[in-house]
Amino acid sequence: MEENQQRHFVLVHGVCHGAWCWYKLQPLLEAAGHRVTVFDLSASGIDPKSLDDLRTILDYTLPLFEVMESIPPDEKVVLVGHSLGGTNLAFAMEKYPEKISVAVFLAAMMPDTIHKPSYVQEEYFSRIPPGYFLDTQFEPFGRPEDNLESILFGPQYLSSRLYQLSPPEDVALANSLVRPGSLFLEDLSNRSPFSNEKFGSVKRAFIITGQDKTIPPDFQRWEIENNPVAIQKEIEDSDHMAMISKPSILCQYLLEIAK
Repeated sequence: MEENQQRHFVLVHGVCHGAWCWYKLQPLLEAAGHRVTVFDLSASGIDPKSLDDLRTILDYTLPLFEVMESIPPDEKVVLVGHSLGGTNLAFAMEKYPEKISVAVFLAAMMPDTIHKPSYVQEEYFSRIPPGYFLDTQFEPFGRPEDNLESILFGPQYLSSRLYQLSPPEDVALANSLVRPGSLFLEDLSNRSPFSNEKFGSVKRAFIITGQDKTIPPDFQRWEIENNPVAIQKEIEDSDHMAMISKPSILCQYLLEIAK
């Protein structure tokens, strides 16, 4: 590929968030001459669906599949997933491997090809001490037989765990825009592992957020040991929301990865 060739970045937000969380990064990538697609996953951001309309991780991921369907056969995108968005990335990698030049996991859940898709999340929760989620609310939703649980980050959790190094106006913005989401753990635990032939064939990169209090750096490094990547970078002084607290460095790293 030419050094100055335009890339197409597709940015996938994490749980409770929406396309709005990329508002600092998107213009930086575009100013560097690249195309950027941001969108809301189902029942996120300004998407009209309600969480009660969703049953599975695939229902939640549908808008990403629609974006990937729209990519011409001769184009490859740089797919970037933040936090839980790494799980959505994995399903897109399994379904559209030929349309992805590199998948970038930004402080994200990164499944492997050995265990069920729920494995990394289950490992994460086994390491988090009781009370860690502070004022975050977990509530059942949908039909009882589906064992669905919603999550909504509380103001205390947002300011002290997610956005602790971000500007206060961004903490206020997040508090006004977050919506209940779901980790879809039950659904993920009933699914087969991702395949080496599809998911495993896509080049992967991981960006560690060095001051992360949501997915601690040690856990992010464990993920990479569990499923090694082609490229590894670290933003040493970033909280979990690197696109908010360190957008310029994140942009630089993404441009380097996309080369």
